Amino acid sequence: MKLANLSAVVTGAASGLGLACARQLAARGVSVVIADLSEDEVSAAAALGPQNRFVRADVRDTAQMTEVLDAAERLAHDLAGLPQACLRNDRMSAVESMSADHDSALAGEFAKFETIVRVNLIGTFNSLRLAAARMAKNEPVDGERGVCVLTASVAAYEGQIGQIAYSASKAGVVGMTIVAARDLAQRQIRVCTIAPGIFDTPLLARLPEKVRAALAACVPHPARLGLPDEFAMTALHIVENPMLNGETIRLDGAIRMTPR
Repeated sequence: MKLANLSAVVTGAASGLGLACARQLAARGVSVVIADLSEDEVSAAAALGPQNRFVRADVRDTAQMTEVLDAAERLAHDLAGLPQACLRNDRMSAVESMSADHDSALAGEFAKFETIVRVNLIGTFNSLRLAAARMAKNEPVDGERGVCVLTASVAAYEGQIGQIAYSASKAGVVGMTIVAARDLAQRQIRVCTIAPGIFDTPLLARLPEKVRAALAACVPHPARLGLPDEFAMTALHIVENPMLNGETIRLDGAIRMTPR
């Protein structure tokens, strides 16, 4: 799919992986709508250029996400097109989950488990279904109406102690990927997921340098933290490569997480 004259929605894009995606999309001529709960995204969107917008929204809220997609359509109308790319990113990383209280859900914290699953899994599905419904109305270009890129985590495969809610939510995203791709194939919409390992995001910056160095040393090659731009490069490649569909791509430097 050619990126020129398209609009895209990126959720959770004030910083880190989402912001890197938004920047690279904008640099390629895509009109970007940044959706998140934080007002920080207002300045993040403004920095991308005048053709981009911020809309405050919770991915779990259908009415708010509808406003996000309406904004994307308005941007695309100015460019004589309709939204055809939707990238999904969430704020909670494996590092945040690793540093959480290890008593988590098994100690009876059901509310925490439910919240994480509702944001990471149900929120992803809500964004996906609403975006796909809009994309299905697009006129096909080179046999495609749209692309959805979801975000999982290596924790979907090797969740660590204390990560039961986070790992379950991300495993759900991995599980829905191939099914969504098959369901939407008749609409000429592709769906892929990226499962990042340990990336150098603002969340990771909260940790002591000694801990950051230890995490980087866990990555076989390259033996460093992943860069947000490397995540964004992968997301854009998915959008542009028409044969990528129904796949979850581990982007992790060959890391396999240990139990602790």
